[in-house]
Formats: sequence, structure tokens, C-alpha cells
Amino acid sequence: MSLWAVESTPVELRANATEDDLQTVIRAVYKQVLGNAHLMECDRLTSAESLLRNGDITVKGFVNLVAKSDLYRSLFFESSSPYRFIELNSKHLLGRAPADQSEISEHVITYNEQGYDAEIDSYLDSNEYNSSFGENTVPYARSTRSQVGKKNVGFNRMFALYRGDATSDASNKAKLITDVAANLGTKIKAPASGFGAYSNTGKRFRISAVKGSGSRRRVSNVTYEVGYSQLSENIQYINKSGGKILSITEVA
Repeated sequence: MSLWAVESTPVELRANATEDDLQTVIRAVYKQVLGNAHLMECDRLTSAESLLRNGDITVKGFVNLVAKSDLYRSLFFESSSPYRFIELNSKHLLGRAPADQSEISEHVITYNEQGYDAEIDSYLDSNEYNSSFGENTVPYARSTRSQVGKKNVGFNRMFALYRGDATSDASNKAKLITDVAANLGTKIKAPASGFGAYSNTGKRFRISAVKGSGSRRRVSNVTYEVGYSQLSENIQYINKSGGKILSITEVA
């Protein structure tokens, strides 16, 4: 059974980590922060890796250096619109899609008034980052689970940003500009084919959720097994009925 879309297993750097453990963390940071971009050996931040290895910086500090590197700038800032840049910063550093237009506007103001580094710091220094990842957990996609204080539309919007492990974030075209600006829902589309993705022909998915019912809002755990064509409507039904999605898993 393989997890579909953006269900991720956290990667944490623990005390007394081995070199293999360290390399696992480093690879996870590069993959997450650089949007699954192909990384040449010459692109590796060897000085930053040494700081992490020696305990001079935490995983969060390493994420900071990667996000402020010339490589990150060239991939996602210099070649992208400001909207796409912020869209990807949210995905790479917070593991979710932008919540709404006001959040995007705040980041636009931060960048315009305080500069590039301040824009990156606004994610890493946030309460959300610290409570979700802390100092030593690599950021990861976390929008397949309902989050306190976050709108359920974030499920669909994260799916729009995450197109499977076979793709990268090299595209400079914003994915959510219309939906977020107009406060519209976002349709779920199939990820690109390849490793970690799927063809929707014959595929079925299991949706695990907590469902509320009645005036006293009694809750119960429910499971739906549906084909791809029914996936979006079932997610919408659960959200509209006050339920909370726990996970979406590919079963066939």
C-alpha cells in the first residue's frame, strides 16, 4: 500500500546521529526546500553541511541557509513572479499552500519593504514553523491532515502544488493565483506520472475521516473507498458536513 499525494513521514536529526542519519537529513532538506530539483554535486552547500555535522547549526539553521542560497534564488526567485515565489516559499518552508490572499499580501509587503532574507525569515521564525517542525525536524508536506485554525481548502491547494515525486517546482507559473485571489475552491487533478505518482485508470483511494453529525456534533471515524473520479466530491462532502480528513491513501 502506498501513500498518495502529500502524506509524508517526518525526518528528524536526533542526538548521537550517525553519518548515515545525517546524510538522510541533508537529502531530505535539499529535496523539500529545493522542490525536488535535480541537485548536482557542485550545488551542495558543503560549508553548511559541515556546520550541521559539527553541531554548529540545527536543521532549521540548515534549512535557512539552503533557502537563502544562490541556488534557491536562481530556481525560485530570479525566474519566477513574486506570487509564485511566495507560493513556493509556503510549500517548501511550511509544508502547505498559502492560506488566503491576505497572507500572500503580507509576504509581498515583507519582501518589498525588508528584502529577500526577511521574507525567508518570516516563515522560519513563525510560531507555525516552530510548533510544526521545531529545530531539528525537516519541513514536510502536511496538508493531508486537517490542521487547527487552517481552512480545509488547503487540502486541494496543496495537491495542486504537489504533483508527485516525478516532478519538480522548476515551473515559474503560479498555480493558485486565481483561486486564492478570488477565494475559490481548487479542483484536484491527477499528479504527473512516474515514481510516487499514478495513472488514474483503475486506481482507488481510501479516505479516512472523522465525521460530525447531529445537533450535538457527535463524531465517529469513517472510511470511504472511492475511484479517482469520485475523490474530489467526497472530499468536498466531508468538508462541508463538518468532518475532518485524517488521510488519503492509494489502495489499488
